[in-house]
Amino acid sequence: MSSFSEIRSDLRQSRPRKSKSLSAIDSRKIHIWEKLLPLPWDDWPPEGRLLIALISFWSLAGLFVLGSASWWVASREMGDGAYYLKRQIIWLITSWSLLGLAISTNLRSWLKCSGGMLLIGLLLIFTTHFFGVTINGSTRWLMIGIIQIQPSELIKPFAILQAANLFSQWDRINTDQKVFWLTIFGILLVFILFQPNLSTAALLGFLLWLIALAAGVRFRSLFLTALTGISIGATSILLKDYQRMRVISFLDPWQDPQGNGYQLVQSLLAIGSGGWFGEGYGLSTQKLQYLPFRSTDFIYSVFAEEFGFLGSVMFLLFLTLFAFLGLRIALQSQTNQSKLVAIGCCTILVGQSVMNISVASGLMPTTGLPLPLMSYGGSSLISSLLIAGLLLRCSLESTGLVGGLEIRKRKNQIRPNN
Repeated sequence: MSSFSEIRSDLRQSRPRKSKSLSAIDSRKIHIWEKLLPLPWDDWPPEGRLLIALISFWSLAGLFVLGSASWWVASREMGDGAYYLKRQIIWLITSWSLLGLAISTNLRSWLKCSGGMLLIGLLLIFTTHFFGVTINGSTRWLMIGIIQIQPSELIKPFAILQAANLFSQWDRINTDQKVFWLTIFGILLVFILFQPNLSTAALLGFLLWLIALAAGVRFRSLFLTALTGISIGATSILLKDYQRMRVISFLDPWQDPQGNGYQLVQSLLAIGSGGWFGEGYGLSTQKLQYLPFRSTDFIYSVFAEEFGFLGSVMFLLFLTLFAFLGLRIALQSQTNQSKLVAIGCCTILVGQSVMNISVASGLMPTTGLPLPLMSYGGSSLISSLLIAGLLLRCSLESTGLVGGLEIRKRKNQIRPNN
């Protein structure tokens, strides 16, 4: 008995030492995790915490929706139902790595390199006119080895940064710089327009206009710019038969339901079939052999059919919350550049989503804009998550605890024990 008591007492004495060891390991893990963050989690602003939660949810939900939308066609054409899903997961991991880079890098560093990156992107877009891959009548892609990229998607974050660079200093920079960068932006929009890619050109044009408006550029100049942009868009529609037919079919898709109106008719049938509560996840029938581009441009139609009116309303409320957070981050920014970057990031992510939903719902002519974080495609995913990372970085820098040497000194004064 004595030996048994001694053994039991030894076991009791060993338990607290084990728990202490485990707690030390846990604290070490937390310390390593916090080292990976540019700012300790406890110091993150509420907007930043909620925003990264929304981005994480959006990314995962996008995978589930894409899995449902692409499974049937992947099984039929590739012999593997998860073919597109596996590739999207690889792109998602890469994109989240870039998001981590974005939130860990000083915003001033991003702004410094934005001009050079924009020029490189412009060169790549120009190259598509000679060496690009043509899909469905549009030459928007380049093959680099075995990887296919879309430069007009990848250039979006750098267009945001350089526009913020330009318009935040509008009253201080000389005329030559203004003319140079406005010319570069104009050439960029023209190159994208001639791919042809009217929707992306219109989105980037609206982005530049909105950033200039937020920066306080004279409204008269902005009004004339808007008229010029609308005139160019209208001229492009009149000159290009396929764009003109898209507008005509958008106004009355049932006039030619088997021809020019086919995409929109099938999209409306999918959305209408969802009813109030949807057919259920994975149970869409329109995705089987009727709805075109079910994994890319019209993925929202599959979502609406499977989750119904209630799911669609929830998604719109989600985008509204995202836009509200983006606006709060912009208002709390400590510099004009950070404010304009936040406005630009929010405009692309939310504005492009609204445009995609409007196309699928028949509120806009059919375009080739993907739904951010949901549509299949590596270029769109990389661009969207890099933009989301820049928005998060704006949120972190609004605290005044990251962003420069003086701010780091202030952080040490606030938290002397860390």
